[in-house]
Parts: sequence; structure tokens; C-alpha cells
Amino acid sequence: MNLTSSRAVVGTKISKKHLILLLCTVLIIVTPFALNISINGGTDDLASNEIQNLGYTPWFNSIWTPPSDSVETLIFAAQAAIGLIIIGYFIGYYKKKQNS
Repeated sequence: MNLTSSRAVVGTKISKKHLILLLCTVLIIVTPFALNISINGGTDDLASNEIQNLGYTPWFNSIWTPPSDSVETLIFAAQAAIGLIIIGYFIGYYKKKQNS
């Protein structure tokens, strides 16, 4: 067996590993939505409810209200992912620039 054929075998093992990790990630993300698992309200909801109980009325209403809590959670997760991608890009860019 020569060196090029051994590299091809390693390449297929790595791609299978990445495929398995991708499938696991998709399952972790999709399962709560498929099973309709609702996330209980957090401290933000408790604080806003207490403030409204004191008689505070908001100055304005939201322009758009998400149809469900799942959509709101998905939008928040997408914002976090976009931020992480941007931060990761610049960290990688400056790290590569520093090494070269």
C-alpha cells in the first residue's frame, strides 16, 4: 500500500466522523421542536410580570410578535450563532495573521 492510498482511507474516515457529528447536532436541535417541548419562562418573564403587577404600562407595543415561544427561541439562537460565527472568524483571522 502506498502513501496516497492511505491518505484516501484517512480522508473517508474523517468525513464519516464529521457526518455523524453533523447528524447528532441536527438531532439535538430538531428533537425539541419535533416533540413540541416547551421551554418554561425564565427570569426575564418573572421580572416583567412583577413590574406589570406594580401598575407599569409599556410606552409602546412590539412591531411583530412571534407566533410561538419556539420561534422566539429559534430567532434568539440564530442571533447567537451569527455572533459566534463573526467572533470566531475574527479570532481565526488574527490568529492566522499572527502565526504568519
